[in-house]
Amino acid sequence: MTRPDEPRRNFYGRIRGKTLRASQKTYLNEDLGALQPHGVTREENPDRHPIDPAAIFGDTRPVWLEVGFGGGEHLVHMAKSYPDVGIIGCEPFINGVAMLLGKIREAGVTNLSVHPGDARDLMDVLPEASVAKAFLNYPDPWPKKRHHRRRFVTQEHLQPLARAMKSGAEFRVATDIPDYVRQTLEEVPKAGFDLVSEIDRPWQDWLSTRYEQKALREGRLPHYVTFRRR
Repeated sequence: MTRPDEPRRNFYGRIRGKTLRASQKTYLNEDLGALQPHGVTREENPDRHPIDPAAIFGDTRPVWLEVGFGGGEHLVHMAKSYPDVGIIGCEPFINGVAMLLGKIREAGVTNLSVHPGDARDLMDVLPEASVAKAFLNYPDPWPKKRHHRRRFVTQEHLQPLARAMKSGAEFRVATDIPDYVRQTLEEVPKAGFDLVSEIDRPWQDWLSTRYEQKALREGRLPHYVTFRRR
């Protein structure tokens, strides 16, 4: 487990974008606090004690995790499709968090929790074998070779994810970058996952995101890779 004084490499880019609209500021001020899982930040939990997922959703329902939810389209879609599952979404880009909160209000879903920060901080405090499914959709590709170590699909990030996932749990990766597929296929099995499929057709319950639509407009072929935790 990473200590607070150890250096950490971000697998994401910026955390703020354009100026937030008044409505988005309202969402952040009024809604985010109630949706955040407690005990994730280092200020709240400096000793990094495990948190109780049942305390997040009020029961022992299955817990899913989405790493980097972008604008939240897929996250809200999954919450609506699987109301008996609790889903935690992690996203350090505050504009994306504000967009998600607006979608949550509109959809009226109540089975989501939002960590507006680094997914690794959450993975560090999730109990071992507590996550039943995880999603990594269109992560930052870090296209330059010298930046490939900053991709999520490195052991620095995959090992904590694997520790938090149940045996047999599904891990989905969607990307339009061929070299990201290559690194995914090389690195994820090393962390304790078996490859189930690598195809160019989406999952049946998939909702196309804005990042996928951009990739299709620009002529890039999406890949959908499924792994299962050993």
